[in-house]
Amino acid sequence: MPRFSVIVPAYGVQAYLGECLSSVLSQSFQDFELIGVDDRSPDACGEIFDSFAAGDPRVTVVHLPENVGLGRARNVGLELATGEYVLFLDSDDTLTPGSLQAVADRLDAVGDPDIVVYDYARTYWDGRVVRSRDAGLFAPAPDRPEVFEVSQREELLALLMVVWNKAYKRTFLEAYGFRFPAGYYEDTPWTYPTMLAAETITMLDRVVVHYRQRREGGNILATVSRKHFDIFAQYDLVFAFLDRLEPPADGARAGRPGPDHWRALMHRRMVDHLQTIGNHPGRVPASDHAEFFTRAAQAEEKHRPAGAARLEVRDRGGWRVGRLGQTVRRVKRIAGRARPGLRGAVARPVLDGYQRVQRTLPVDQNLAVFASYWGRNPSCNPAAIHAKLRELAPGMKTVWMVRQDARTEVPEGMTLVGPGSRAYYEAVGRAKYFVNNVNFADGVVKRPGTVHLQTHHGTPVKKMGLDLRDYPVAAGEMDFDLLLRRVQRWDYSLTSNHYSTEIWEQAYPGGYEALEYGYPRNDVYYRATAEDVLKARAELGIAEDAVAVLYAPTMRDYRTSYQPHLDLERLARALGPGHVLLNRAHYYYDKSAPPAPGAGAQVVDVSRHPSVERLALASDALVTDYSSLMFDYANLDRPIIVLADDWEVYRQSRGVYLDLLSGRPGETPGAVARSEEELTALFQDGSWRSSEAAALRAAFRERFCRFDDGNAAERVVRRVFLGETEPLPVVPLDQRTPAPTPAQARLRR
Repeated sequence: MPRFSVIVPAYGVQAYLGECLSSVLSQSFQDFELIGVDDRSPDACGEIFDSFAAGDPRVTVVHLPENVGLGRARNVGLELATGEYVLFLDSDDTLTPGSLQAVADRLDAVGDPDIVVYDYARTYWDGRVVRSRDAGLFAPAPDRPEVFEVSQREELLALLMVVWNKAYKRTFLEAYGFRFPAGYYEDTPWTYPTMLAAETITMLDRVVVHYRQRREGGNILATVSRKHFDIFAQYDLVFAFLDRLEPPADGARAGRPGPDHWRALMHRRMVDHLQTIGNHPGRVPASDHAEFFTRAAQAEEKHRPAGAARLEVRDRGGWRVGRLGQTVRRVKRIAGRARPGLRGAVARPVLDGYQRVQRTLPVDQNLAVFASYWGRNPSCNPAAIHAKLRELAPGMKTVWMVRQDARTEVPEGMTLVGPGSRAYYEAVGRAKYFVNNVNFADGVVKRPGTVHLQTHHGTPVKKMGLDLRDYPVAAGEMDFDLLLRRVQRWDYSLTSNHYSTEIWEQAYPGGYEALEYGYPRNDVYYRATAEDVLKARAELGIAEDAVAVLYAPTMRDYRTSYQPHLDLERLARALGPGHVLLNRAHYYYDKSAPPAPGAGAQVVDVSRHPSVERLALASDALVTDYSSLMFDYANLDRPIIVLADDWEVYRQSRGVYLDLLSGRPGETPGAVARSEEELTALFQDGSWRSSEAAALRAAFRERFCRFDDGNAAERVVRRVFLGETEPLPVVPLDQRTPAPTPAQARLRR
């Protein structure tokens, strides 16, 4: 029998579950079992549980056939628990190092009480760790017994009523048959009864749990919903327990308070709790405010002890949850964001006023605003979605936000607006739909009923978003508070694999819905024909029998200007006349980077080519360093070579999620070179397209191209614009046929 059973239910927390489980399995105290309950999670929680179970026999996983909610999922874990003590850990929280040993030591020191209560600290996205406000209650004192029942320390009933800051003796739980009810406030009818029933309780003056403060979603205290009405049913259960509680008899508990005492105390606690919920501006919807307080008054009367005075459940200002309260809070937020300095003193107030007027007009249900790469030429995922939208919903009006200096080779028929123009303010003030692969400007206000789709623009190798807090060189002057306010506008976050979904939820926490639909920009890799491949090569002047190598490095945060990592002329000479190098600088440098020096027709600078997808179709292989292009290119199932001559510097300055040089399947996409000389040798000896490199590429495709099957754009349009909830099924990887290689295309001509 293990000392502890740690029960971890999970639903929709794939970004945090791995950290949670690791915090348990890495404990110095090893005598425990971990029971993971997958509550029919719609994301990768089940897979994460299974991966941990495969590597550690202490982990048991249950996959529930339907979603049952947190309380009932905990009950499933309880049925399987075999430990002497049971601990509950929410799947987005973590245990602090050494905490299980501290709990075990405390239990040993005081003779295994029914319950040990330990402290927690709130952890915030910005790195702050704040111990609970009740930390003083845990400290030893001469007038505080080490082991007690709650009547000796009634102040503990004012602690945050949660289940995860305690360890419970399993035989104690079984003796009373304690189980969690369904509902939103399931901790309330568990915590009060267990504390009242326990004959022996002890305190541990230590932070055992780090309680993650998620900005949106995952926390009932951060949601506005009628689900808060559930609190009434849960207090009914608390008082039903008191009705069954036997008065003290002769023996060890003689002289202790009986049920009548606890009813009076619970009555007061309930009223305080109901007032807290009802008066909080971010819980009960404004339209339901009066009903909530009517129900609260009824609950007070229902559970008022005989002969007790009525306690008023006071509405301390309904205006807080109404329109006036919303206005006041909005003014405060605007004031808090105010920055000194004025720009465009004459024109800006006029345009701002025009924008405000537009936001008072009805939302145009038939208007969508698109943008990509901070106002550059239409491209990437937004462009692919736009094309499919025009096909499936030709009546939808669309506007592209494009800078004046970036309007090169814009497809015909697109309506363009410049950022800051009157037409731009009209569009962003009235549109229902917003699609971008970066964030719209801070002045874009998300109106009720509008839909914001964040498509992103790659699968991340380098650290992003909040994960840049530990990398000041890369983060620069990034305002993380401002970043998260932008994320608050997102309704959907588009990804092409589970890996990206987890990282985006961690780097950009918010209340959006993840759409694991694939990247629309990659649809072309499964829809392009042999004719398309040959045409793309002909546009670049590539000889039919030449080996075209696309060289596409990413940016460097530790450098201020573009510096090629290859001597392209020298490499071209070394590879010989049968090879062509296509040099594609990162888009940060496409205007400032000097054209690649030519070596006859062997080196072609394509930094300003409007479509990297066509460049990929035209090439036979990709040479890159840490660019996300490798994940897209893997869809073509053509050789990928990683040139990592500054890996250590890049990893230290930017931070990475993947070890591309590890050689592990699913992490390294193909052959690896650490210098130009090694890269040259790979091409000369054929290693760049060896069977070993092909095997690595296959595992890489399996992990990162899971949803890219040529139908991503259609999935997005049907879900976001047409309101269809059941996405098109994903074609399995082994049933997909990518665009033919140039050699295959020549044979099919």
